[in-house]
Order: sequence, then C-alpha cells, then structure tokens
Amino acid sequence: MRVLVIGGGQNAEHEVSLASAAAVAESLRGGHEVIEVTISREGVWTMSGRADAGTPALSLAGILPVLAEIDVVFPAVHGALGEDGALAALCALAGVRVVGSGPRAGAIGMDKWATKLVAQAAGLRVARGRVVDASQIGDVEFSGAWRDVDGPVVVKPVSAGSSYGVGLVREPEELAIALHEAARFDRRILVEEVVRGREIDVAVIREAGGVRWAAPPLEIEAEGLFDTATKYDGTARFTVPAALTADEHAALTRAALTMFDALGCAGVARMDFFLTDEGPILNEVNTMPGLTAASQVPRMFAAAGVSYVDLVDRLVRAAEVPGR
Repeated sequence: MRVLVIGGGQNAEHEVSLASAAAVAESLRGGHEVIEVTISREGVWTMSGRADAGTPALSLAGILPVLAEIDVVFPAVHGALGEDGALAALCALAGVRVVGSGPRAGAIGMDKWATKLVAQAAGLRVARGRVVDASQIGDVEFSGAWRDVDGPVVVKPVSAGSSYGVGLVREPEELAIALHEAARFDRRILVEEVVRGREIDVAVIREAGGVRWAAPPLEIEAEGLFDTATKYDGTARFTVPAALTADEHAALTRAALTMFDALGCAGVARMDFFLTDEGPILNEVNTMPGLTAASQVPRMFAAAGVSYVDLVDRLVRAAEVPGR
C-alpha cells in the first residue's frame, strides 16, 4: 500500500512525533511505499521534492492532492492538532483511511477532564480533582485547589502529552508556580489528588476485522514524579510483563478494554493506570502513543510476540475511514 506518514506538529511534542514518524516510516519501507510529510512547529506542511508554500494554509493545499493518491494515512503526531483528532478529521473529510482513532475518540482522549468523566460513567475509578481556568490562577488558594483532598496535589494541563507542564505541589507557595507552568500548554488546568500506587500501562489494539486485545501490562519504575525529564533521560525503568497476580492482570486488562470501547478507539491506544490496594485507577489515555521501537507500546506488544515491524504493519492494515 501507499502510506503517507505524518510527523512533527504544532505543539511541545514536535520532536517526539518526529522520532515516532521516522521509526514508523523506516519500518513500513520493507512492505509498503512510504511518503513522508512533516508539519513544522508553525504549521507548515513540507514534503521532499516539493517547494515550500510558505504558509500553513497554502502548504496544506499543496498536500491535499497527495491524499487522493495514497491508500492510508499514518498520523504519527502526538498532542494538540494531531492526536486530538484534528488529522483524523481531515482524513474523514477526504474519505481516506487513517491509522488510529477517529476524531471523537482522539478529542475526548486528549482532554484529561473529559476522559475522567467518561471513565467514571463506564464504572472505572479516577483520581479526585477539578479544572481551573488560567484566568482563575490568582484566585486559587492551596486549601481550595481541590475538593476535600488533603496533602499534595498534581497539576497538569488538561490537553497536553509527554507530561509537559505537569508538576507536583507539596507546599502552598508552589501552587501558583505550577499552575502558571501548566498554563503554558493549555488554558484549562487539572488539579488532582496524588494517588499512591504502582504505575501500570496497558496497550490495546484493534485489528483488521474488529478484534481487539490487550498486550501484557508494563510497569513504570521511577524516582518521584514520572515527568517529561524522567520519560526521556533514561532514568525510568520499564518492566514488561509487569509482575502481577492473576486478579490484578485481569482487572487491568478489563479496565483497559472498557475504556478503549467507551471512547470508541481504533488502532492502538495506551491506558495508564495506578494500581492500588483497591484496584486500578485510570490516570489518562493516549490514542496516538509514542511509536519508536523503544517506546512503551511496542515493548508491550514485543512481550506478546508481536515485533515492531509486525505491529506497525497491523496498524496500517487495520486503518479505516473515520465515521464509516
């Protein structure tokens, strides 16, 4: 098949997306014809062999004819204007098959507050918290930053990935600093209670034909908060399969599949949990997770006997036109 791989994007995860796109493109070259497109931080679309159009609108117009010539779009763009369903919506309008979730699942999954509401409606446990608008930062007091939660809190942008803007607040004087940092990435800020538990990720894939299944869970072992620096500086340890009892494994898998279905995900999605003595607590959902061979999702599927090349190929073959 002719596959258009899109990387980059207009958000803080630009470099991470470039790495995912490069790995995906290289993997697909063994069995497919690959065309690569990059979206700059300013929103300009570029493709090898084509002159730069100069503006986001003109550059996108120049790429549109390519959509009529390819079989599948692989949007390896994490974060806003990519993972949030924007690129899936473009493919839906063009009637082109796309790897991953459609616009609705992408938009809800990117919004951590909306994800929590869906999870609760589906019967899953989530951390207590509230949303603060950037305009309210000066009015938020440490004692009133959350509902009946004692102790430290986690502050994070409602819609951002790779833990950008995430901070742990232990003292009153730290709250405003953390809120302002989160506001750099989204005007809506989530303030949550700190959950004590093991950090366990579960990846779910929906294969061609509609069958979906969960890979062996992965445990993240890090000192302190698993923030952006810890994610990419090599200090975190990933253990897969995670050491779990049969009941813990079943509970996590059941919760991951429940959330995958509740959002209407497609392709692959990563569900992040805290495993507590009372069971799993959903942290967040990634509908276009990191996809280098060293990323968490490929590691989980490797533990199930699915190689990186096979995983990427399966995602391409399972691609559908969103909404159909």
